Amino acid sequence: MYAITGITGKVGGALADALLEAGLPVRAVVRDGAKGEDWRARGCEIAIADMEDEGALTGAFAGAEAAFILPPSEFDPEPGYPEARRVIGAVRAALESALPNRVVCLSTIGADAEEDNLLTQRTLMEQALATASAPVTFLRPGWFIDNAAWDVASARDEGVIHSFLAPLDKRFAMVAAKDVGVAAATLIRQHWTGVRVVELEGPARVSPNDLAESFAAALGRPVRAKVIPHREWEALFRAQGMRNPPHACACSTASMKAGSIFRRMRTTG
Repeated sequence: MYAITGITGKVGGALADALLEAGLPVRAVVRDGAKGEDWRARGCEIAIADMEDEGALTGAFAGAEAAFILPPSEFDPEPGYPEARRVIGAVRAALESALPNRVVCLSTIGADAEEDNLLTQRTLMEQALATASAPVTFLRPGWFIDNAAWDVASARDEGVIHSFLAPLDKRFAMVAAKDVGVAAATLIRQHWTGVRVVELEGPARVSPNDLAESFAAALGRPVRAKVIPHREWEALFRAQGMRNPPHACACSTASMKAGSIFRRMRTTG
C-alpha cells in the first residue's frame, strides 16, 4: 500500500496515477473526504487526515509500504515558520509511529540554502526527516513551469508577462508538475538505505524571456517579459491578502540572493 498525501494536487495526482496504472494499491490521504471520492471510485483506500494531525496521519501511514509526503505550501508565513513546524512535528511523529518501509518527501531545489528564505520551510522538513527510522528520499524539483499558465491572460490581453525572476535572460531550472509526480512514482518503488537527495529539472533551463517568446509564438503576436520591481512587492502581496508582506518580501529577497528557486505566490503543487 502506498500512502499519498497531496493527492488532490498535480504532483500527488500524477504520482497516484502512475502507481494505479502499474496495478499498485494506493491510499489517498485527504483532508476532506468529499475530495477523495473520485480516488475511491478508482479503487483507492481513503484516509482522512490534516497535515497537522499526528494521530490521523499515523493511521493514514499505518501498514504502508511507502509514504509520500507533500508538505502544504505557506507563502505568507509567520516569522519563525510556526505553520510549517506544526506540520513537520506531526509528520515526523506519525512516521515514527507508523513506520512505513520507505518515505519520499517533496522538497525543492534551494532547500540546502543557508540563508533564511521562503524555502527554509522545506529545509526544516528535510532536517526533521533526515534522522527518521525509515529510508527517506528528498525530491527537489525546480520551478514548476505550470505556473506559466497564470500569465496567459496578461500575455493575451497586454502582450506582457510579469516576472519575479530576474534578470529576464537568466535561465532557471524548471520542470512540469506531472513529471515530478512520475519521477516520484519511480523513486517510491525503489529500495535504498539512509537518506538520498534527487534534484529534478526539465531537459533545458528556461528564462522569463524564453517564456515570453513561447507565448508570442503561440499567440501570433509580440509578448515581452517585465520584471516586477522589488519596491512593488509589498503592495502586491498586500493586495493578494497576505498577513505578513514585509516578512514575505524579506524571505523572497533572501531566496533570490541564495540562488534558490523563488516560486511565486500562486505555485501549484
